[in-house]
Parts: sequence; C-alpha cells; structure tokens
Amino acid sequence: MNDVTHILQAVAAGEAGAAERLWGAVYAELRALAAAQVARERPGQTLDPTALVHEAYLRLAADRDQSFANRRHFFAAAATAMRRILVESARAKGRDKRGGDRRREYPDLDALPAVDSDELLVLHDALERFAAVDPTKAKLVELRFFAGLTLPQAAECLDISPSTADRSWRYARAWLYAAMADDPPEEKSDEV
Repeated sequence: MNDVTHILQAVAAGEAGAAERLWGAVYAELRALAAAQVARERPGQTLDPTALVHEAYLRLAADRDQSFANRRHFFAAAATAMRRILVESARAKGRDKRGGDRRREYPDLDALPAVDSDELLVLHDALERFAAVDPTKAKLVELRFFAGLTLPQAAECLDISPSTADRSWRYARAWLYAAMADDPPEEKSDEV
C-alpha cells in the first residue's frame, strides 16, 4: 500500500491530523489534474485550478459517509467531483450569455481540446446516458476527459488491463460521438 492509502485508512479511523496529512499528500496531484482540465476550458472560465481543487476536496471531505478504499478510489471520486463542479458551473452561466445562436462543434475526445460550456453540457448529458449503458466505460471517459489521466493511469484506476482500456476507450469515443451527433444543439431563431 502507498502512503495515500495509509492516510485514507487513518482518516476513516478518525485519527487526529489525518485529514491534514491527506490534503498535503494529494494536493499537488489534484492541482495538476485540475490545471489540465481548466486548460481545456475556453478563455473566460471563472474557475481556476486552485478553486476547482479546493471545491472538489471540500465536497469529498463533506461527505462523512464516504470512505475511500485506496488511492485509486480517492482519485476516481475526485475526478467525479471535478466533473460535477465544472458541469454545475457551465449550467449556471446560462445559454444566452454564451452566444446561443452559434453553431457548436463537438469535441474530439482524443485531442482533449478546449470546450465551452455548451459543449461540456452536451458531453455531460451523453456521458450520463452512456453510464446507464456501460458504467465502467463511462468512468474511463470521465477519468480521461475530466481528470486528464492517461489511458494507462485510467486503466490502473479502474483495475483493468491497458488493452481492455484501449478497446473500451475506442468504443466509448464512438458511442459518445454518435450520441452527441444525434443531440444537435438547439437552433435559435431570430424571430421574437
């Protein structure tokens, strides 16, 4: 077991000072994941990496009922928290504030491009539908796209082989691309 797993066990046992040690042990890695995610956002994003990490950590710490089995479990939960924060932020901005009459291009999930709030919401909705079909592959997409993990890192998090992760990634990309293409953005009319 690594240090983070030991610290997580100490936190679960209620050991004094364990939460502070956990923060110190994971902050740099969480910050790097958040920086990678925020770098893919379009300019004008109101969340910076530090704010994203702090908000994700606060959400994880606030859930007293949740315990983490190991480092992988903790970082998977952190990726989910970051995804939810970014989606909530995108929804809060409101469609009209972002030029709702523009035609949206769908993100290429391999290139991990900058995405605006509309694209993020379309991807989130497609990913929610995909999670109902195949939760493991949806978690792989979440780890790759929202947490910025490489394919081998995501495979390790999910405890699957790299070759399985590669096949799952290719399938997930195709499924999501088709789902996003079937759900085109609403066209706004100039009529009042």
